[in-house]
Amino acid sequence: RLILAQRQRDAAAGHRTAAYISGYRGSPLGGLDLQFGRARRTLGPDVVFQPGLNEDLAATACWGTQTVHLTGENRYDGVFALWYGKGPGVDRAGDALRHANLAGTAPLGGVLALMGDDHTAESSTNAHQTEFNFVDTMIPILNPAGVQEMIDYGLHGYAMSRFAGTWAALKCVKDNVESTASVDAGLDRLKIILPDFAMPPGGLNIRPHDLDFLGQEVRLHEYKRDAASAYIRANGLNRIVYSGGANAKVGILTVGKNYLDVRQALDDLGIDEARANRIGLRLFKVACPWPFDLAD
Repeated sequence: RLILAQRQRDAAAGHRTAAYISGYRGSPLGGLDLQFGRARRTLGPDVVFQPGLNEDLAATACWGTQTVHLTGENRYDGVFALWYGKGPGVDRAGDALRHANLAGTAPLGGVLALMGDDHTAESSTNAHQTEFNFVDTMIPILNPAGVQEMIDYGLHGYAMSRFAGTWAALKCVKDNVESTASVDAGLDRLKIILPDFAMPPGGLNIRPHDLDFLGQEVRLHEYKRDAASAYIRANGLNRIVYSGGANAKVGILTVGKNYLDVRQALDDLGIDEARANRIGLRLFKVACPWPFDLAD
């Protein structure tokens, strides 16, 4: 649904875009590759699903989709890509992820990396959590609390990827990817705000014949991270849920699925927003654990 929603949003904005999906067939993610294979006809000819021989070749192919507009011979305004893999695959794809993020994304492309994290080693040879891998490659991370936010954050991920010129990672845990829910994917659900940001000469998106590798490092460290942070702030993704009233005494910071667990615990204790404000309990919900600005 995320892929179709992104294409619909692009079409409504007057852009003709296509989608490319690739990853490793061994990825768990609730049989994602099987579902994409079955949905080829529904997705249509403008959505290409091409499983990778391994995770790093799949990531390299997604990197390549960001260059299609550079030759001037493209049939589409841009191609947005979806990469998927679990923890060991993130490990082995590190080199491709690093170089692709340094090179950048297309203005009407963008890449979303689904990070299938198996915290309890249910379908893997080791327990893994890949946030540190993506921080190391300086790829912003979005961590949805539930199924609806997988769609919402996915759309924000593409918008941020295009704006900041980076890939965007979306954390996928079994509580979300192995569950079903009714979701709202309407075009009017999200109002995406692009912040006022001072871009460097030449912008932040991928460039043709870019062999200035140190320049790529400068753009990533000095501009892209700040641009991603500006996007997160402008769209209010990290937000206060319960203010704690005028004299907040205790703060609870949550991220991802833990947010719903905390809300359930508060409900069990009979603590709603009104009571939280009376007792000085502040609840903060983090959508993007990295980059995380103190200004948030």
